[in-house]
Amino acid sequence: MTVVRTKHRSLAGIPLIFATAMMAHASSVQEAVDENITLIEVAIEEAGLASIASIDHARLAAGEGVEMPPSRVQIFSDPEVNTPILKENIRAGLDLPFRVLSYAQDGTAEVIHTGSDFLEVRHGLRDKSALDTFSQRLGEVTREVDGDTAPTDGLSRDYGIIELTSELSVAEAVENITKIVVAQDDTVWFGEIDFRAEAATQDAELPEAVLLLFGGPGPGGVAMAEFPAIGLDAFCQKLLVYAGDDGGSVVIFNDIAAFAELHYGSSAKPHHALNERLTATFQKALQ
Repeated sequence: MTVVRTKHRSLAGIPLIFATAMMAHASSVQEAVDENITLIEVAIEEAGLASIASIDHARLAAGEGVEMPPSRVQIFSDPEVNTPILKENIRAGLDLPFRVLSYAQDGTAEVIHTGSDFLEVRHGLRDKSALDTFSQRLGEVTREVDGDTAPTDGLSRDYGIIELTSELSVAEAVENITKIVVAQDDTVWFGEIDFRAEAATQDAELPEAVLLLFGGPGPGGVAMAEFPAIGLDAFCQKLLVYAGDDGGSVVIFNDIAAFAELHYGSSAKPHHALNERLTATFQKALQ
């Protein structure tokens, strides 16, 4: 009798049978991430909230030749919720509006969102009614997914906020920053929110405050590859421009390395490099 022995072909040094299983698992995790986002999108519509942006970090990064785990963030808004929080502290606009991230961590699809406790600690908020309303509306969207809130261990007032000031007006600062950002060929613009205009729909007054949303899929993918949960806070990049007390404008944005340390207890060179790049870019725009 002749015995025929076969070998599994290999993919990048991995036996094909195992490579196939790994790809199937990766596909199932991506499907789970996508399903979470679909549930969130449906809940946003049912709750009557405004969808601001839906960002697929991993697929955008893949388009730039960068691999990272599946990761998608949904950003949505409710002026009725935002306005009371912003009246107490306009800087809380850096963490508004609502955000929910579905991402893969250690081969499992996870969901995380920014909770009212995060806002309370980072921005020193004391209006319990406003925070409770925030939680209630967020819960209407997240009830169908098993998720966690962003960590608050190690969080403090103004944690991880990089601040710049300028003699430019808010409108001038927004215009200059927008121009310099969209001119970068590795950056995608996702939009902006005029919180003062939102408040006007609630018959309320706020100082000028505009939130800019944008990101670099390639650099961001590299920064998130081992730290996917930071896609909730650090990507897309959120930059708040608001009126200074003595005229001019104040610009605040998130320290990417600080958020890696908050979520994972450590940071990496790409996080610090992006902090330096963003700071230099915004300083140039604000001159």
